[in-house]
Amino acid sequence: MTTAIQPTGVAREFGDGELIVTKTDLKGTLQYANRLFIDLAGYSEDELLGAPHSKIRHPEMPRAVFALLWEAIQAGREIFAYVKNLSANGDHYWVFAHVTPSYDGNCQVVGYHSNRRKPDAGAIAKIEPIYDELRAAERAAGNGLQGVEAGKALLELKLQETGLSYDEWVFSL
Repeated sequence: MTTAIQPTGVAREFGDGELIVTKTDLKGTLQYANRLFIDLAGYSEDELLGAPHSKIRHPEMPRAVFALLWEAIQAGREIFAYVKNLSANGDHYWVFAHVTPSYDGNCQVVGYHSNRRKPDAGAIAKIEPIYDELRAAERAAGNGLQGVEAGKALLELKLQETGLSYDEWVFSL
């Protein structure tokens, strides 16, 4: 995670019809990034390829969301998530991410593929306070696994209150 970059609070935008694409290996190391990703992230292609995808992780993203994402893709499932990313200059941009495992000719997972679209502004307005609550739960429980587990437990409680699965909830926003 990049902690030296201070968030500016300035949002970067991209078009409704534009698509951000990245591919990583099994450890999340960037193997491919399209031009839109490179431009929004604010790094050169050389700075991104071979770097962990977490290079663009915004400090306001709950760790529990990434834990959920990794659990899904490592189990061979796709996942959709709203993600706030951090650009090299401290600006941010929101995405609606669709992350899937990538398979070789022998049906073995060899990495991960992510397509990201511009999210609906109304969905972001709904997700931000929830992410704030998840981060607060993570901080209260401490660093490391305890914080992640606290965030996941709170997210599960919120899902139970809605009566929706995570996937249903994401698409309901």
